[in-house]
Amino acid sequence: MNKRRDDARRARIGVFGFFFLAGLVMGLWAAGLPSLNDRLDLGPARLGSVLLLISGGALVSMLVAGPLVDRWSSRAVCWFAGPASAVVLLGPALAPDYLWLAVLAVLFGLGLGVTEVAMNAHSVEVERRYARPIISAFHGTWSLGGAAGGAITALVLQAGLDAQALLVVAGVVVPFLYLPAARLLLPDPPAHAAEQQAARSGSPLKWGLIALLGVAAFAGHLAEGAAIDWAALHARWVLDADPAAAPLAYTVFAVAMTAIRLLGDPIRARLGSIRTIQLAGLLATCGYVLVLAAPATGPLALACAWTGWALAGVGLATVVPVIFSAVGAAGGPVGKALSLVTAFGYSGLLVGPAVLGYVAEASSLPVALIVPAVLSAVVALTGAPSIRSLDRLTPAPDPVPASARD
Repeated sequence: MNKRRDDARRARIGVFGFFFLAGLVMGLWAAGLPSLNDRLDLGPARLGSVLLLISGGALVSMLVAGPLVDRWSSRAVCWFAGPASAVVLLGPALAPDYLWLAVLAVLFGLGLGVTEVAMNAHSVEVERRYARPIISAFHGTWSLGGAAGGAITALVLQAGLDAQALLVVAGVVVPFLYLPAARLLLPDPPAHAAEQQAARSGSPLKWGLIALLGVAAFAGHLAEGAAIDWAALHARWVLDADPAAAPLAYTVFAVAMTAIRLLGDPIRARLGSIRTIQLAGLLATCGYVLVLAAPATGPLALACAWTGWALAGVGLATVVPVIFSAVGAAGGPVGKALSLVTAFGYSGLLVGPAVLGYVAEASSLPVALIVPAVLSAVVALTGAPSIRSLDRLTPAPDPVPASARD
């Protein structure tokens, strides 16, 4: 029992490492985009195409990663995918022109997608060992890694150094940083072969239930993507905020989301998954209603919008951790189901901002933001019944002793 307890503790640290490094890679990439754009003279259209290719590659690899996890274990896929996702950062960093960048962007996306599924699959396996919520903090750590990547890039540029060189250094160094984290992951249990046999005989997660969870993930991700891409623009275009103040709309959303993800596990432990996702949808919906109502509040418009974005961040922070945890709690191999739910959600991030842009162009940005407001309610309406159904399938937990739950 002591070995099981120690394995769980070490694996939790290892998963924290994976999420932080994955966030760091994304933060370095995102913060380096302006420099990449200047170096290759891309322009908005070609840069948008590159981002679309990365997203498309990630979406494809997510669907492939699930069966790989079920066949070889999340630990084995993490060992390969983590370092590989950092190495492929060298491709876009060294691309000599747009055509090479387009090809290498797909490769970068493939690496990101496999890592996303593998580390999330391992996180739910670790949570099974603990038999209490611990996943939300992992996602908060991913956000911290992204912030660290942005901060490192800003410091490098402020020092007059080259952003391209930073990406190259990251592509060489970060793969080695993954290795200590990978060594801490859970060993493949002797029961893994039996779980594979169970997967062949039928998963407790049926297609209808996976689709319902996927809809909740899609709705949550689209509402999140709307905040990421449109919060600052809403403040500037609709509320006529000062250029220096407009970005704070996204900042309050991001800070609220990160804080709740870091603190969200005790909340879910107290409320339970069903009430947590109901509350998440309600808070996010109320947040978007405040954002939409902000222009009518006169001199308080900016404060009203900031409050709304903060509420949206608080609500949407727990959606993905709750859904992923529910998939893991159902028992059996999680790779295929988790990859499908992840792909559903990621497609919301992929198509959401573009769709909102088209709606805003045809009508207005406030009209476009009605879409994520409605989908925030969909999170509660689809998430709660799907998790309730999963609870009936969930086997009795085999917890780590209380002394290991630190």
